[in-house]
Amino acid sequence: MIEVQGLSRSYGPVRALDRISFELGRGEVAGLLGPNGAGKTTTMRILTTYLAPSGGRAVLCGRDVLDEPLEVRRKVGYLPENVPLYGEMRVRELLNFRAKLKDVPRSGRRRAVGEAIARCRLAEVEDRPIGKLSRGSASGSAWPTRSSTTRRS
Repeated sequence: MIEVQGLSRSYGPVRALDRISFELGRGEVAGLLGPNGAGKTTTMRILTTYLAPSGGRAVLCGRDVLDEPLEVRRKVGYLPENVPLYGEMRVRELLNFRAKLKDVPRSGRRRAVGEAIARCRLAEVEDRPIGKLSRGSASGSAWPTRSSTTRRS
């Protein structure tokens, strides 16, 4: 659940976001579309707690991004356009590493990683080093690190 009310962000005299508001319910999917400079990246940086808003409010899963940034980060995954990955790691190793970082219990980690590989159709590349994958496949291997291996609460 995402609730954004009157969200604004200024960089000096430049207003990158001007009181945007929207709601996104559990299981809903949405995209942020717009021209360069429209505030898409700024919005995502605020929602993922990497940037503070100048005004307004953003709440994810009942947690305010300003009041509880660590809790928000535990609940949300963000896949930017340019994905930082470890080129020498194999896809399965990366997913296991991310699951461990997200506190997925050891007893359920293998299952979570297997489900992520199946869901994202990565079986063909799961044992390949990420640095040897095409850009699309590398991005595909990053997606489950942000979603399927995230512990649900």
